[in-house]
Amino acid sequence: MAAENEAGQNAVAQPAAAESANPQREQDINPWSVEGAQGENGEIIPIDYDAICRKWNTQTVDQKLLERFEQVTGHKPHRWLRRGLFFSHRDFDKILDKYEQGKPFFLYTGRGPSTGSLHLGHTIPLQFTKWLQDVFDVPLVFMLTDDEKALFKDSATFEETLEYAMENARDIIALGFDVKKTFVYSDLKYLGNHFLMNAWEFSKLVTFNQVRGAFGFNESSNIGRIFFPSVQCVAAFATSYPELWTDEPLTARTKEIASIPCLIPMGIDQDPYFRLLRDNAHRMRYPSPKPALIHSKFLTALQGAGGKMSSSNPNSAIFMSDTPKQIKNKINKHAFSGGGATLEEHRSRGGNPDVDVAYTYLTYFEDDDAKLAEVYKNYKSGELMTGELKKMAIELLQEYVLQFQEQRKLVTDEVLDQYMKPRKLQWAGNKNPKPKAAAESKECSVQLG
Repeated sequence: MAAENEAGQNAVAQPAAAESANPQREQDINPWSVEGAQGENGEIIPIDYDAICRKWNTQTVDQKLLERFEQVTGHKPHRWLRRGLFFSHRDFDKILDKYEQGKPFFLYTGRGPSTGSLHLGHTIPLQFTKWLQDVFDVPLVFMLTDDEKALFKDSATFEETLEYAMENARDIIALGFDVKKTFVYSDLKYLGNHFLMNAWEFSKLVTFNQVRGAFGFNESSNIGRIFFPSVQCVAAFATSYPELWTDEPLTARTKEIASIPCLIPMGIDQDPYFRLLRDNAHRMRYPSPKPALIHSKFLTALQGAGGKMSSSNPNSAIFMSDTPKQIKNKINKHAFSGGGATLEEHRSRGGNPDVDVAYTYLTYFEDDDAKLAEVYKNYKSGELMTGELKKMAIELLQEYVLQFQEQRKLVTDEVLDQYMKPRKLQWAGNKNPKPKAAAESKECSVQLG
């Protein structure tokens, strides 16, 4: 199957170091659920990201790539890149080449909207996307898959998921995306014209066997679920957004617009969609480049290894609507600790920061590498107590959530309309491409920005 090519299905399987020899249950990572493996004694095993890379045939983000990033952009890699929290990619190096040459590309990411507030884990790929937008100075399309949510959640109506999308759009805008170069859209409100034409054309290229292999669909799956991958995939085609690129309305898709590549920051669980796309993008009437992908790990649930924060389990997550008191209580009561069973044991043997949830959260939100290394050393030696470590995490998260809440108050109906209006976006890209690379970039005939 075409979807198996990018997944590396033909590669020789290798045992995962973090898994027990004979786990009762293998880890299960897919676009709709994430479960760590379960050991013979019922213990939950941490998610093995190396095993995912091997199984799906992705590339790891290594030191060489980080050095290349800094060389090309002039920016120190984000702490989430430096610390391996964005750990895997497909063709991110090619996007760096495009940027170095001054050639256009765009960012695409999305969210399946849900009722209630975003939680902390939702904001990680979104904040990273904003950082990429700032560093590269490129346009972003943000897809709210309210259609998918209703298709895959039997109890949800399309009217309800559209409402969720509008509220989640306010949350997304509050993270600080630049309105001049950001288009946020609801599938249920925006899809049509060239976007839907792309989706129908792509659907002609993909067989039921391919989507069954990628997503596990069967004869009982509703036909909306089977078609939806075409929608999510073609959101990575520049031709799906004719309004964003030129002042004059485009009456037809063009080869020039189709040639603009795309970078997609996302959680690793969404990779099956874009393996399918990368295997078929070249078959479109106006072929688009394979999208580049960069994958994040999952923000650990408060209960610890083997799971991610979940909106369906309030005690697993810090929500962006939580009060400082709620954040404090959740960390103190529910955050899994790597500390000793007693104060004396902790002082004599030290703690285990590698499994401690409060320390894990510090790795996401403490920017100072030297300070983080000191915390790690002191906790491991027993000099730093569990309560002190939790206090550090509580203060960082309270500040992060409070800042978000203040920004959220500023997202009026008028602001929301500005982001969701289809219009030509404005960006600059690389203002100082390499001289040789700049000359080569003239081969791209479309004039953008």
